[in-house]
Order: sequence, then C-alpha cells, then structure tokens
Amino acid sequence: MNEISASILLIVVLFALLGGGVWVGLTLAGVAWFGMEFFSNRAAGDAMALTIWGSSSSWTLTALPLFVWMGEILYRTNLSENLFRGLAPWVNRLPGRLLHTNVLGCTIFASVSGSSAATCVTVGRMNLPELRQRGYPDAQIIGSLGGPATLGLLIPPSIILIVYGVAAETSIAKLFIAGIVPGLLLALLFSGWIAGWALLHPDRVPVSAEGRLPLRQKLRESRQLIPVVLLILGVVASIYSGVATATESAAIGVLGAFLLSAWQKTLTWQSFRDSLLGATRLYCMIALILAGAAFMTLSMGYIGLPRQLAEFVGSLHLSPGMLIIALALFYIVLGCFLDGISTIVLTMGVVLPIIQVAGIDPIWFGIFLVITVETAQITPPVGFNLFVLQSMTGKEVTYLARVCAPYFGLMALTLIILWYFPALATWLPGHM
Repeated sequence: MNEISASILLIVVLFALLGGGVWVGLTLAGVAWFGMEFFSNRAAGDAMALTIWGSSSSWTLTALPLFVWMGEILYRTNLSENLFRGLAPWVNRLPGRLLHTNVLGCTIFASVSGSSAATCVTVGRMNLPELRQRGYPDAQIIGSLGGPATLGLLIPPSIILIVYGVAAETSIAKLFIAGIVPGLLLALLFSGWIAGWALLHPDRVPVSAEGRLPLRQKLRESRQLIPVVLLILGVVASIYSGVATATESAAIGVLGAFLLSAWQKTLTWQSFRDSLLGATRLYCMIALILAGAAFMTLSMGYIGLPRQLAEFVGSLHLSPGMLIIALALFYIVLGCFLDGISTIVLTMGVVLPIIQVAGIDPIWFGIFLVITVETAQITPPVGFNLFVLQSMTGKEVTYLARVCAPYFGLMALTLIILWYFPALATWLPGHM
C-alpha cells in the first residue's frame, strides 16, 4: 500500500475513534499502533512502551505540572475578588472606562494560569456582574471578556507553549520570552478596539460616578494585586536573565504562590488539597495526549509520511508567505473541531519537517501557531471560551461568537503584523 492510501486509512481510523468518544491521547496511541502494526516492520508494542516512557519522563516536561499547580493555587486566593477593585481606578478615565478591566484582568491572570478557560472563568466571575450592574452593554461586556481571555494561551507561563516546546523539541524558556511582546500587542489592540467603539458610541458608555483619584488612592486600591504582579515579573525575569530554567522558575512560582496564599490567609488544608488534585487531573490529561502524540510521531516516521509530505510541499515551490497562509487556514479550520493542545500534538510530527524545509524559525512559528489556535477558542462549534461564556451568561453560542468576532479579526491582524515584523517574537529570545 502506498503512502497516500496509508494516510487516508489512518485519517479514517483517527476520526472514527474521535467520533466514537475515545480520549484524544488514547486515539493518537491507537492510530500510531495501527500504523506501525500494518505499515512497518517495527514491533508496535515495544516501540509504544519505549516512546511513552521516554515522553513521560522528560525533564523539560516537569515545568508543566508546576506551572499548572501555581495557577491552581492562585486561583483559590482572593485574586479574582481583587482584580476588578484593583484595576478600575486605573482605567476609569479611558474611553470605554471599566470595559478595559476585562482586558487588563485577563492579561494579569493569563500570566498566572496559562489556561484560556481558567482566565475566562476567573475574570468573568467577578467582572460580569460588576459591569452589568453599572449598565454596560452586554455585547461589549461579553466580547471584551471572550476575546482577551485567549491571552491565557500566549502570555507566559503558557501551558500550550510548553506542549509545543516539548513536541517541537524547542527551548521552552525562549518560547515563553517570545510570547511576551505579541501578547502585550494583542492586549493593546483589544483595548484599542474598546476605546474606538466607545468614541463612536459615547452614549452607550455609562457615566462614571467616581471622580479622579489621586495616585496614593489608586495604589491603595491595587495593593492586593501588586504581590501577584511582582510574582509574575519574578518568574519571567528569572527565565530571561538565565538565573533559572523554565522548570526552576516554575518551582519558584509555586513557592511564591504558596507564600502569597498564606499572606492572604487563604492557604488551608482544603485549598492545598484542591489545588494539588486540580493540577494533577489537568496534567494527567495533557500527559496522556503528549504520550500518544509521541508514539504517533514515531509511527509516522517509520511509515515515512512526514518526509513524503515535506517533499510534496517542497515540490509545490510555495513561498514561505503562501505556506504560512495555508497553515493558518488549516489550523483555524482544525481548531473548529479540536482543542488547542490536541491540534498541536496531532499535527506537529507532520508540520515541523515542512517548516524546517521552508527555513521558518521554530520559535517564531510557535508564537504564530499559538495565536492561530487562540482564534479557535472563540470559533464555533468547539470554541472552549464560547462554552465557558455560555455557562456563565446563558446566551446562545452563535450570539457569543458574533460579539467575539471583532477580537477574532484583531488576532488575524496580529498574525499579519507578526509576519511583517518577525522581530516582535524573535528579538527578546535572541538576547537571552
């Protein structure tokens, strides 16, 4: 059987298993076993055992459960309650006023949790009732939450960047640093959109009852947020300066989160237990997907599919720009049906040889890929942020997708800017 027939058969097996409700990690391992058993001479069982053990025992991967645990600890502090109160005084004079608390809140919590869904839940739980009570339009409240919540995938410490780094065998520390400027650029564009809307519709922005606050009062209102910001800056600075690896900085983050939780008097045996179990459940899910993906990558290599596909793409003589456009469309469509982590681990074994042949920087491509996956978080039918918003607001998914559409456009604009100005993602890592 030739490579095309084998590819079609494996794709059919893949979607049959996914459609049958089999877990993604087990699906990937099952497809890999099927491919090796029927299309190669290597013993599938032996290869599966060695590959899964090798991927699961990776020292690089140790950063992932630690960063997840840090987010789980801080999620159980008073951070969500302090977000709105601490941010409101700083944005009250901007066009759009308190709508900017969604963007800033998501930016801050994204750098704590590394999860888009957790960012959406935490910020939305506090901001949605506060903004509604003050009379802001529902469409703007929900849109300015759903779009910026995707920053949880990009701003370090990002879970999905760790997954990409492991799958692509790329420096996680450099990926973290590479995500800072594009993440802040996205946050700036989101706030710019809100300000532009407010200037065009001044009658729909409620008048603030609070006057101009002095700097001392603003700092007093934000005093509970300052330690969190310092923790985030400490984690990122330890990576950038070379003082600590990504794994070591994750351990620093966990220790800092415990100290902060103790300072806020929210560290109890129950919160410790809940945070540990929450981190364990999430990490086990991701580890199973990564183990299945590692076996599938090995299987595809034995069958020769990545090499054949890379040669085929090379024979098309696509320019790097056309290749990036094709990959962007491919990932946006795929993201409509799979979550971000599954999308990346499912395709990396095939896509990575293609971008290497095209001479594309894997660090730059990682940031490009994560922003593309971000767009899928607010794209039906499997946009995770849309489901989170639906559970909090009771609105239809189509309505939620419509109010989040401008932020989809801003993410697409960021991809274009990133293509023409690649140094936005590569300059900082190049100076580490």
